[in-house]
Amino acid sequence: MRMIEVSTANHIRSFLDLPRRIYKGDPHWVCPLENDIEAVFDPARNSFHASGSCTRWILQDEKGGTIGRIAAFIDERKARMDRPYHGGCGFFECIDSQQAANMLFDTARDWLATRGMEAMDGPINFGENDMWWGLLIEGFSRPYYGMNYNPPYYQELFETYGFTTIYQQISNRIDLRKPFPDRFEKIARWVAARPGHTYEHLRIKAFDRFAREFLDIYNDGWKDFEGFTPMKYETVREAFSKMKPIVDEKLIWYAYVHGDPASFVMILPDTNELIDGLDGKLNLWGKIRFAWKKLTHKPTRMRAVIMGTKTAYRNLGLESGLFIKLKEYVLPLGHYEELELSWVGDFNKKMMSIHEATGAVFAKRHVTLRYIFSRP
Repeated sequence: MRMIEVSTANHIRSFLDLPRRIYKGDPHWVCPLENDIEAVFDPARNSFHASGSCTRWILQDEKGGTIGRIAAFIDERKARMDRPYHGGCGFFECIDSQQAANMLFDTARDWLATRGMEAMDGPINFGENDMWWGLLIEGFSRPYYGMNYNPPYYQELFETYGFTTIYQQISNRIDLRKPFPDRFEKIARWVAARPGHTYEHLRIKAFDRFAREFLDIYNDGWKDFEGFTPMKYETVREAFSKMKPIVDEKLIWYAYVHGDPASFVMILPDTNELIDGLDGKLNLWGKIRFAWKKLTHKPTRMRAVIMGTKTAYRNLGLESGLFIKLKEYVLPLGHYEELELSWVGDFNKKMMSIHEATGAVFAKRHVTLRYIFSRP
């Protein structure tokens, strides 16, 4: 077997094509858009390159066939915040071979170690954790776009190598054809009607304002979580440019307390419903098919990408008010059937409680793992 650092167009093609072999015949897998994967490794389209570095490899067998791939990256804003110093690995795909997996992990580990790292987290993204983050270990059903999906045997490949779980990521599901629990509905409507509480949905024409309010809420609401680094405006712009083709303004809501941006929820229709059958290619024909499907297909699934509330307003129940506003818009449409609330770390007890209150049921479990290779 031979490790090859990706450096040519042929290497990139092999990197992108491997999942088609791994998931051949899997009824749940939908090929991600190649352009979105490549954007992660493009400094012009991923602002994380400004404060970090990454590279990727493919693994070939004796006949030159690609049997594995992996990427490694360091976000310098976070890598040395605490010990052990840690980078990450991701975009891992591999045949069911521990020997092959070990070669991939060894290569990523060595690259990180030579840059002063002492541990490797994975599988994670060279970007925010709302996309391509975590190893799926429970709930092997059809994934939402951007949520990692993998064969069950990957868990053994990671754990046999020596990775251990540092936190779990829980996704829950709301059946939109059923009413909210009575208690939640009553409290939510009371919260939504409180004096001084107002709600607005995103307006793309005023994107700059809403983007800055998003940053204001997010950077305050998440500041107390371990390893947090403030999000930048450039990152929000990049994320929006990727999701703009599918954005529904009335699925992204903000709550205000006496005019102060206090809470938000960002929900997107599931892109996988639109790109299924495109084989990851958004060429001219793919764009035509995508546009036609967007015009003719009524989405049935939505994903809550992220929620956040400023620390000063956490006990006001604003999140329930946001869900009421969503319900008032979504239910009359008549075509949405499911909302996935993804993902919440097992350390975020507040958000887990909100999920439970809405009547959401368990959907999937991902884990973020760590391999320590040099103890401080």
